[in-house]
Amino acid sequence: MYAVIMAGGGGTRLWPLSRPETPKPFLPLLDDRSLLQRTVDRIVGHAELPLGAGDVAIVTERRYGPMVRAQVPGARIISEPLGRNTAAAIALATLQFDRDPNEVMLVLPADAWIDPARDGLYREVLAAAGRIARDGAFGVDAPLVTLGVQVERPATEYGYLIPDVSNGARFDGIQAYPLLGFQEKPDRERAGQLFTQHGVAWNAGIFLWQRRAIRDAIERYTGLVTMIGAVAASDSGLTAAYDRLKPISIDHAVMEGAASDRRVAMASMAVGWSDLGSWTQLLAAIGGTGTGRVVPPNEQVSAGEADLVIERTGGRLVVGAGPRDILAQSPVALLTGAAANREPIDALVTRVAEWEERQ
Repeated sequence: MYAVIMAGGGGTRLWPLSRPETPKPFLPLLDDRSLLQRTVDRIVGHAELPLGAGDVAIVTERRYGPMVRAQVPGARIISEPLGRNTAAAIALATLQFDRDPNEVMLVLPADAWIDPARDGLYREVLAAAGRIARDGAFGVDAPLVTLGVQVERPATEYGYLIPDVSNGARFDGIQAYPLLGFQEKPDRERAGQLFTQHGVAWNAGIFLWQRRAIRDAIERYTGLVTMIGAVAASDSGLTAAYDRLKPISIDHAVMEGAASDRRVAMASMAVGWSDLGSWTQLLAAIGGTGTGRVVPPNEQVSAGEADLVIERTGGRLVVGAGPRDILAQSPVALLTGAAANREPIDALVTRVAEWEERQ
């Protein structure tokens, strides 16, 4: 097995903490280690998962290469000229990380949260799912495996996986199903329907497949390998190819078609997963209280006495208290009900501000 970690993206739902020049994966949000560093730490050098430092590659935009090198010294870096979503990133990784065609490739985002108390269980799930990808399941020789998280509420911020629950089986202690289809982030009504549907899971964006299997699938459902493959070794050629690419996720580009062709399996995991994709989720992860959202520029709102406001003053992050009116020219974060437990928020902002000063 080897791993490909996708690191990039603007993290717009965590503005002004994250910025285009310093995306979410590189920030020390939970402690002094960045989310990228925590992701590498979680999978490398443990008995449950046969991965060493040389088995990991990090796909990132070219401009973030120095940050990756500083945070993960000696890491193999696969540089994209521009961010073009996950389909292009994975296609490029199959071309530039030369491994055995039958070896299992683990693909995961750099910025997910896993409950630290369940790190070992998480690695066991990855190892078991890797064996499904290697050995086959549900009559499929080399299935594309995606990990699903048990639905806890009718969330509109996550995509969903819809399994064939009538044909499930257990593999090495984990439950798996053939996958019938994907549901992109739904509206409230659809989220409520999915919440009550047996076996439906949140899409964690974590995949395992044989290198040859995903290469074949990318070639079958897209033109990415043909477009990128001829110029993958040339910086200028790759830049020209990426300029012509439309951003598209691996789910849309490959997995939806593969699921329709019954080539996808879903493995279930319960490891305290979150994508840390919003202020509300981040507050929960750091032990804060309340909910949060990004207030776009020139939108007028009011912060109450129980609220906190995170903004940039002279480029530096600061935490302010309510009550106050907000009408800013740049995004600010309104944390509703967060003032009652302000300490972890102050620590977060100080940690990120000090990190930015060192860059």
